[in-house]
Amino acid sequence: MANGEFDAYLPQSSGYAIILGGGSGFALFMLLLSWLQAKFTDTSPFENEEFSSASRSVKPGLVCSGIVSAWTWSATLMVSSLVVYQFGISGGWWYGVCGTVSIIFFSVIASAVKRNANGARTFLEIVRARFGTPAHLMFLFYAIFTSLMVSAILLLGGSASISALTGMDIRAATMLLPVGVIAFVIVGGLRSTFVSDYAHTTIVFVIIWLFVYTAFGTSDLIGSPSALYDLLVKAGEIDPVPGNWQGSYLTFHSKSGFIYAAISFVLGTATVFLDQSYWQRAIASNPRGTTKAYVWGGLSWFSVPLAFGTTMGLCARALQTNPAFPTYPQPLSADQQGAGLVAPAAAVTLLGRSGAIAMLIITYMAVTSAASAQLISVSSIFTYDVYRTYWRPKASARELLRVAHAGVAVWGIWISVWCVILNAGNVNMNFVYYFCGTVIGAPVIPIMLVVLWPKLSNAAVLASSGGTFLGLMAWLIVCRYFYGAINTTLLVDNYSSLAGSLTSMGSGAIIAVVVSLIKPDNYDFHATRAIKLIQKSDDVSDEESIDAQVVVVAASPSDDKKDADVSIDEKATPPGSSVAPSVEQHDAYANPHPNDWDLLPADAKRAFWQSTAIIVIIAVLVPIPLGSSTYIFSPGFFTAYIVVAMVWSFFAGFCCIILPIWESRDALKRISSGLFRMITGRN
Repeated sequence: MANGEFDAYLPQSSGYAIILGGGSGFALFMLLLSWLQAKFTDTSPFENEEFSSASRSVKPGLVCSGIVSAWTWSATLMVSSLVVYQFGISGGWWYGVCGTVSIIFFSVIASAVKRNANGARTFLEIVRARFGTPAHLMFLFYAIFTSLMVSAILLLGGSASISALTGMDIRAATMLLPVGVIAFVIVGGLRSTFVSDYAHTTIVFVIIWLFVYTAFGTSDLIGSPSALYDLLVKAGEIDPVPGNWQGSYLTFHSKSGFIYAAISFVLGTATVFLDQSYWQRAIASNPRGTTKAYVWGGLSWFSVPLAFGTTMGLCARALQTNPAFPTYPQPLSADQQGAGLVAPAAAVTLLGRSGAIAMLIITYMAVTSAASAQLISVSSIFTYDVYRTYWRPKASARELLRVAHAGVAVWGIWISVWCVILNAGNVNMNFVYYFCGTVIGAPVIPIMLVVLWPKLSNAAVLASSGGTFLGLMAWLIVCRYFYGAINTTLLVDNYSSLAGSLTSMGSGAIIAVVVSLIKPDNYDFHATRAIKLIQKSDDVSDEESIDAQVVVVAASPSDDKKDADVSIDEKATPPGSSVAPSVEQHDAYANPHPNDWDLLPADAKRAFWQSTAIIVIIAVLVPIPLGSSTYIFSPGFFTAYIVVAMVWSFFAGFCCIILPIWESRDALKRISSGLFRMITGRN
């Protein structure tokens, strides 16, 4: 093994096999599942609303699994391991907290979407209905940019890991990874992404448990938490962590850890609230289970960086002086760390060739599951917010379905080309990851307020985009004057990223709130509630199809039986208008302040208090006392911490693996009995 080089542990053919074979297998599986769904259930992926929103009927367990899958990027595995490797044990907790807080608080937004815009397919439709074209175009840019950056993070990290493990050309890995995903998303639509998410998430958890069990149970190199503790004490003496108390890897008292937490909070919040895939899951969920799905999803996802990131990051740090380490006798270089090779290094050290295979599989699953969410979400934006809004407003449901299919293919091809360009320019996953927060931090608070705050004004929304400019300026200025130069390495260093991300989000929020308070709106959400559900129009022409569409005024989750199916002339509720359509509605809708506290539905109140309680516990009560003290974990406390991480991952496995099967038992029974009758020739 070359000195300091990360040599491939697997042949190139294994890389091609997992990418092409796995993609083909999932595509065939989804083709079969789509056929069974259309034949034996009441829904079909060949209908527009089913393709884009899964008929708004997905139950909490499957939504929970989908959230975990969509948020488990290759960066989740690679970066969580990296920050633990760099900052010590606090890195995994902070990575988990900053992502979980965003998901759990999104339960409040999801509840508001169900109440105030249940007919929407994208969050951009809500923006346009409330504020009109200028705000719609602004958020359209941010939504596309967010998906572009997320897709780049997925493919750059995934292709680098696969290339390192197999020797496969990184350009080939980048180009081929989306191919299978494109195929099964086109075949099955949004529901197919939920089903593939379930399969991917199941495999991811099984492999996480494999690594955890090996590291703390059977490995000859470690074998127990106490053995890992001793190795980490030695690692702190040989290579202490700058900014950690006594240089230890076993303390939360970490200056770099706190700085990373602030940066990661902005990035995590931005990539949740500006990512259409999370809104799409809220839209697709059954109204009765939306809140619990996001709470369970957030808590379940927390276990991925906590269990996997902590295990792999600490093992890589503890074993880097072992001859079995892939770059021995050198530690991982800055470029290798930036490419996301900490977790693969730990995997091959612990399990050799078997670890490389497991890491290859889990990386492929993380990339393709999150990529499927990106493909269907961007396809929905192209279909409804570009094609139908600005090109063919009277497009039929059948035509929109064709556009959605084309959008999946076009975006999948483009992100492959885009990432090849980034690789050619030596831009790695780590740079894109930190750059993203600086650009998209500004509109985070405004997009939350779009569905929550009647006083938010159009001028405030448009002005908030100035936060991006201020964030970029702070990013460059701090980098230049704090580090003395500007380059891709220094721009993602702690203080540069901190200045850019916090300035972007903070200034965007301040501008939106201050301008709204100076000149507030008084919005009643009638126009957002009148967004259409587009139903199947069989043999009508494009010009006639608009008359075949059904307008559904979204009813309160607590009053499901009073949904009103009515026809509304679009001209009666122009974009941005707060004038109520002339239809009979439930009394709660007629109230000019539908978001007043006393009128919030019970699930929204519950979502708020649950989210607040969980956020306070995991983001304040646990890490702040540990971080503000100079406590270095004792062997017993370290063992207890590892046990908590293990138990948490088993709870997550129950929510993501067992619960969806139980909730879908009736549908599975119908499909099984129908298939049996067909095979046996019975009617």
